[in-house]
Amino acid sequence: MTTPEEQKIERVWVEVDLANYEDLVLANAGVIPQDKVRRTRIRGVVDSRAARLVIPEAVALQLGLQTPTIGRIQHARPHSALTFVTTAVHLAYVGRDSVFNAFVDPDRDTALIGRVILGELDLLVDFTAHRLGPRDPEQIVCEM
Repeated sequence: MTTPEEQKIERVWVEVDLANYEDLVLANAGVIPQDKVRRTRIRGVVDSRAARLVIPEAVALQLGLQTPTIGRIQHARPHSALTFVTTAVHLAYVGRDSVFNAFVDPDRDTALIGRVILGELDLLVDFTAHRLGPRDPEQIVCEM
């Protein structure tokens, strides 16, 4: 059952492209063919209250991502869980891309896109229009 606070939370859903960054590097160097890069498109919820990228365990396995460290996922409800943290996840959305670590959640079937990703890609959430887009469509802006 959801709390009244949880019912008020608006969601913005997007489709993002994820790839194994190490595969991309090898393909760009000509070591492996481009069609051997492990990649997928996944539905994700944008949550500016969350900090990081969280992906389903099945996606981490599909992409062949390494999970060298352990992290803790702290859920909104008062419970947390230990999980693996992947390295070198390439995320692309609306012509913007970067490489991130991601927490792996065996209970998720969608991605969770937090504010680290939003900041790095200079994306703004419009909860009224239920959209996610670049602040400036021409370039990434760095505020100082």
